[in-house]
Amino acid sequence: MEAKGYSFMRQTSSIVLRSVYKEYRRDEFVIPVLADLDLEVAEGEYLALMGPSGSGKTTLLNLVAGLDRSTKGEVTVHGQVLGHLSEAEVTRWRANNVGFIFQTYNLIPVLTAFENVELPLLLTSLSRRKRREHVMTALRIVGLEKREHHYPRQLSGGQEQRVAIARAIVTDPYLLVADEPTGDLDRTTAGEILDLLELLNREFQKTIVMVTHDPLAAARASRVLHLDKGRLVDEVIQETRVSIAS
Repeated sequence: MEAKGYSFMRQTSSIVLRSVYKEYRRDEFVIPVLADLDLEVAEGEYLALMGPSGSGKTTLLNLVAGLDRSTKGEVTVHGQVLGHLSEAEVTRWRANNVGFIFQTYNLIPVLTAFENVELPLLLTSLSRRKRREHVMTALRIVGLEKREHHYPRQLSGGQEQRVAIARAIVTDPYLLVADEPTGDLDRTTAGEILDLLELLNREFQKTIVMVTHDPLAAARASRVLHLDKGRLVDEVIQETRVSIAS
């Protein structure tokens, strides 16, 4: 599953968090979110984060993806200490190394599927021909190469999420972060999206960190971590992966 001149088989990232503490300030109030958290994620691992609302799952995801910075402690992804980067440097690092998958898809309605997937490549030096090769490879992997001219309104929810996943992988990132990627989908469609994430992890060795409230979605991961009040409270190693569509 490799297009000429374009490989999705690159080495994936490892993640190390050491004594990470995160707080937010609202006027005179200090709101602690993560408390001295230590975590390691192996290269090519598929990790699910679960826990009640407000437990720090999305904050942890944002720290790993370079969208936020820890108050204390160190976050390292694929050998890069993110706290050592300037804002401009972390923006460039994020564009080259992280693919984002959100619950709400975040597609631009006036752009076709092709154009939505192409967006991250417009910031690169790739030629128009190379950009097309990359986009069509990504669309082919998610099974939508025949929908390249369709607008979001002409696609089902599951197809929209597939376009969003194609956009996430089009730059061949080391890491995929997914925040409730099946939250707006019915059970069958959710299963198809989780099949796709599993494919990206197993066949293309993408490291995936996914936030979810759904235990059936979490069952697809190789490891599940539970957070409560900013702390890791337990860990589950999955021996088998359950088909959510079964």
